[in-house]
Amino acid sequence: MLEFFEFALTWLPELIMAVPITLSLWLIAITLGFFLGLALAWARIYGNRFWYALSTAYVELFRGTPMLVQMFFIYLGLPHVGIVFDAFTSAVLAITLNSAAYQAEYFRGSVLSVPQGQIVAARACGMSQWQAIRYVVLPQALRRVIPQWSNEAIIELKFTSIAYAIGVVEITAVAYDIGARTLEFFQIFLVAGLIYLVLTSSVASLLNWVERKYHVPGVTST
Repeated sequence: MLEFFEFALTWLPELIMAVPITLSLWLIAITLGFFLGLALAWARIYGNRFWYALSTAYVELFRGTPMLVQMFFIYLGLPHVGIVFDAFTSAVLAITLNSAAYQAEYFRGSVLSVPQGQIVAARACGMSQWQAIRYVVLPQALRRVIPQWSNEAIIELKFTSIAYAIGVVEITAVAYDIGARTLEFFQIFLVAGLIYLVLTSSVASLLNWVERKYHVPGVTST
């Protein structure tokens, strides 16, 4: 046990240096995925046939193929048609596009869970359809979706580890490099796993606080 702690203290600073890259990758991707997912959900619920078909095809494509394949396609495949992204940007795009497909379904389910009678009542009060959605449906839907969205956020934080496959120097990549130098793969990946555990636990605690803060009895569940 003492040997493990000595090993961890020796290499922990190098692993910690990769944490900002992991968090930057996650934060950019989950934020872009949020807005793209919301737009996709909107298209599937309120769009015409064209936008419905397009958004549905997008969701099925990115939910039906592995994220690693999508990442390789963006980083290694697109250059063959003249579209080149660096490793970090490719990872951001892959995680964003994949996450947006799942977030779209969370948002769609949340919006559809709001009773349609509320839109009818809002229209009867003189609101346009857009105003009814903006001021009545959307605030409730965003509150209701927090538990599901929190789960997606934590999953995507762990999925940033896939980016090591295309050369992004995040936590997993650094851990593998240290393991290759020391041949102590068991210990270094145990340390890396503990770092991920701290990060995901911190994010989960923050999102649980957000859920409690915006909880409305009768509208959301805890």
